[in-house]
Amino acid sequence: MARRARDIELDRLVHDKPLAEGVSSPPSRGGLEQLPNVPSYRAAAASRIPAFVASKPKVGAVNPNFCHEEQPPLGIRDVDAWWFAHSLPERIGSATSVSSTVINNRLQELVRLFKERTEKVKEKLTDPDITSDEESPTASPAKPALPTAPVPPQGEQPEGEKVAEEEHYCEMLCCTFKYRPWLDRLRNYQFPSSIDPLTNLMYVLWLFFVVMAWNWNCWLIPVRWAFPYQTPANIHCWLFIDYLCDLIYLLDILVFQTRLQFVQGGDIISDKKAMKENYLRSQRFKMDLVCLLPLDFFYFRVGVNPLLRFPRCLKYMAFFEFNNRLEAILTKAYIYRVIRTTAYLLYSLHVNSCLYYWASAYEGLGSTTWVYDGEGNSYIRCYYWAVKTLITIGGLPDPKTLFEIVFQLLNYFTGVFAFSVMIGQMRDVVGAATAGQTYYRSCMDSTIKYMNFYKIPKTVQNRVKTWYEYTWHSQGMLDESELLVQLPDKMRLDIAIDVNYSIVSKVALFQGCDRQMIFDMLKRLRSVVYLPNDYVCKKGEIGREMYIIQAGHVQVLGGPDGKTVLVTLKPGSVFGEISLLAAGGGNRRTANVIAHGFANLFILDKKDLNEILVHYPESQKLLKKKAKKMLKSNNKPKDVKGVPGDSLIIPPKPDTPKLFQAALAAAGRTGGKGPLAQLRWRLRELKAIQATQVSMGRMSQQTHCPASSAGTAFENPLCWFVTSDRKRKWPCSVFFSPFFQMSLLNS
Repeated sequence: MARRARDIELDRLVHDKPLAEGVSSPPSRGGLEQLPNVPSYRAAAASRIPAFVASKPKVGAVNPNFCHEEQPPLGIRDVDAWWFAHSLPERIGSATSVSSTVINNRLQELVRLFKERTEKVKEKLTDPDITSDEESPTASPAKPALPTAPVPPQGEQPEGEKVAEEEHYCEMLCCTFKYRPWLDRLRNYQFPSSIDPLTNLMYVLWLFFVVMAWNWNCWLIPVRWAFPYQTPANIHCWLFIDYLCDLIYLLDILVFQTRLQFVQGGDIISDKKAMKENYLRSQRFKMDLVCLLPLDFFYFRVGVNPLLRFPRCLKYMAFFEFNNRLEAILTKAYIYRVIRTTAYLLYSLHVNSCLYYWASAYEGLGSTTWVYDGEGNSYIRCYYWAVKTLITIGGLPDPKTLFEIVFQLLNYFTGVFAFSVMIGQMRDVVGAATAGQTYYRSCMDSTIKYMNFYKIPKTVQNRVKTWYEYTWHSQGMLDESELLVQLPDKMRLDIAIDVNYSIVSKVALFQGCDRQMIFDMLKRLRSVVYLPNDYVCKKGEIGREMYIIQAGHVQVLGGPDGKTVLVTLKPGSVFGEISLLAAGGGNRRTANVIAHGFANLFILDKKDLNEILVHYPESQKLLKKKAKKMLKSNNKPKDVKGVPGDSLIIPPKPDTPKLFQAALAAAGRTGGKGPLAQLRWRLRELKAIQATQVSMGRMSQQTHCPASSAGTAFENPLCWFVTSDRKRKWPCSVFFSPFFQMSLLNS
């Protein structure tokens, strides 16, 4: 409102006429004021000219005694009006010049922005693959920042946090309880309608609980059956855990197994009805039903016999599925395999100890020297006997009865078979875990044997050993390509994109190229490790590779001695990319590049790039165009400043045009005496002068004659210059002066 009032007042003052009554809005603005972000004339002027209100004489009484209420006394307002009337033109002129300057600056800025936008549109039309993202709009002029909220005093919290904190309280009866925010997320969690058994970690966690319940039954049922650990005093604890495991089995059947996705005809089926029917037709459903046979009802007839729960041990399919899923997500799966194989051995010893106690109880505890005598911890002593029997250590008492002899024979046969299987499986697990290390050692041993056979110097052998050790410890393998050979092409591309695309996409040479061409190029990159002070490339070599630094640093050397560090390139830098597209025998390296410490580089060969560009002709044209620009910018001649003592007497002239040379030759063959013949004779004299100048300079350097060298005035009056036709001669001090030679040429 204040701005409109100033505009109205300024308009009235400029046009020198009062506004009509009832007009409350300023006049319509012109086209210039409608430009975006262009300050208006009136706004600029009004912001610099204060509003003045002229006093009007009141109609009515003229007695000064009655004017003090209706009219201010003559003085300040009249002086202000007089000053305003005299200074208004100057203020309006200055305001007009300032506003015109602001408008011109703004218009120039708009023109510049429009030019930049036009250039960007041209680039997109020329190379539509330069970028797929829209350019972000230019930021508008900064607006005044909103007043920030007052900072609460120390010890208090903002209102939002107080409300959020109050939401974590719930009232119950007369008390208020505080609960965690994760309880809300847990209550609002919706169970998925389908589960991917290969990638869903929640399903792996559930399988862990199922396997724990299965292990409870497998390990504790034999113990409760053989040893007297289950008594009427603790029977309720055993039954509680048993039925808790049965509940886990039941939930696995009703909730999880009926929601597992499956593959049929190459399609992933996630329909509820189809998943349920697939589970009901599977072999696993039959085994799960057998596991939950309600044999517990026989407890009312024979008592609580743990052998009636033996079918619960048949849920072994869940155990093997859990092993497969867990090994797929572990980074060092061989550790779990070793633990699992050790558990197999311990379980076999556990079952054997239970059978030994049962046999001792059947024969009678302490009845013979072979059976358990009933002293000490029964489980520990029986387990010790089982270890000695299965591993065939010896030192056991001889069996006395037929039952003891048969039992011992079965133990020996079972022990030999089980122990041999465990040892073989353990060997396979350890061998698979150390397969890479074994391959590394065999390669290194073969290389050392080869170098010793050909008597390679020890310095070279040490560098080869260092390369083997660093490559193995940094990568865990000697050649990454061998690991990816077995994968399909699409998966190799996905891995290459995740590893290398962020680096290759920053190369200026490949920006704007076909994205699929860059993807094909990523699969051709190979990793190479350079040792400290290794030459990546040498000056003068033909460049056939492009290098991308993955890890480490490299240094570019130059200078007169070739050992001055010009620049140090860090990971992510690229060099040698112009050599990939250089024609005419390749582009020679202009500097030495060495590895500063251990450096891991990606290399792209020129041959591989040419094979890729065959399928992308548009990208090939674009790359050649960019390569030419880069070569021109790199090979642009620099201004060579001469040494002060090497100034030429006759400055070099441009070459004679070929057409003019042909005319001079024709004039010489015809033997004419026209202007061309005279000019031809003068050019011949000039060549003779230049040749004599060079020969005199060489002779003066060898004989140290008074005529010292070219570019120095000859002061010896006895030294004369004679032309080839011996018709003219001049003193050398005159002839070799620049002014004389220029006058000779002009004549």
